Amino acid sequence: MSAAVPALLAAALVCAPGSSAARRLRVLVPAGTTRTSVVPPFRVLVVLGGAGLGLLLGGPAGAAAGAAAAEVVRRRRARARARAGATTAATELAEAVSRIVEELRSGAHPATALDGARADGPLAAQALAPAAAAARLGDDVPAALRRAAGARADLVAAELRRLAGAWSLADRHGAPLADLLSGTLADLRWRLAFEARVRARLAGPRATAGVLTALPVLGLGLGHLLGADPLGVLRGSLLGQVLLVVGSGLLLAGLLWSDRIATGPVTR
Repeated sequence: MSAAVPALLAAALVCAPGSSAARRLRVLVPAGTTRTSVVPPFRVLVVLGGAGLGLLLGGPAGAAAGAAAAEVVRRRRARARARAGATTAATELAEAVSRIVEELRSGAHPATALDGARADGPLAAQALAPAAAAARLGDDVPAALRRAAGARADLVAAELRRLAGAWSLADRHGAPLADLLSGTLADLRWRLAFEARVRARLAGPRATAGVLTALPVLGLGLGHLLGADPLGVLRGSLLGQVLLVVGSGLLLAGLLWSDRIATGPVTR
């Protein structure tokens, strides 16, 4: 009985509410280890809402098609938000590097220049926080930048690795850090400008893909206006259910493929 007491106390500590236990457990998980996360409730609600609407309009096959369509739409919106956030973070990082270069050329210490990232925006401050901490402690700044890049999955990770390479080159060979960071900044600004140009030119094709995706749905509405009852045909027979699943699958596959074509040229 006495041997089971520590196990029971440990289980109670893990199950107890509050964030302190979660923080202690996260320390035990090595960096880079994939952790299984609970499915967000919003995702479940979106899928269930799409399935319910599809069941109402198209029967069981409509429920499957509605759930798949809701999940595809949710993922597209999540990817769009992630791309916008990555672009904002890269823009803030460019402004931070520009300020760092100016301060270094005016004679500031690298640790002081990195500490100023807090005023460049929250995303830039988050990206450069490990490097700023390493500079204050006299630690390896390029290694801190690489660790920060390894902890990210967005496009800013590549820019942090470039900054780490420039900083490491200055540490090893004594090259002027401001000049090396200035070259990295020019490359980053060129990439941001190129991404903006490509996105602007792809706006038309992406809008066309959206219109083409909506045409089958508009066709169903037009059929109802003409008295053909297309939903009744899809819902009232086995062949209609099969056609609904196959058609919806091809429609969603085309939408995902057009997104892949449109986002491929701007991947940095």
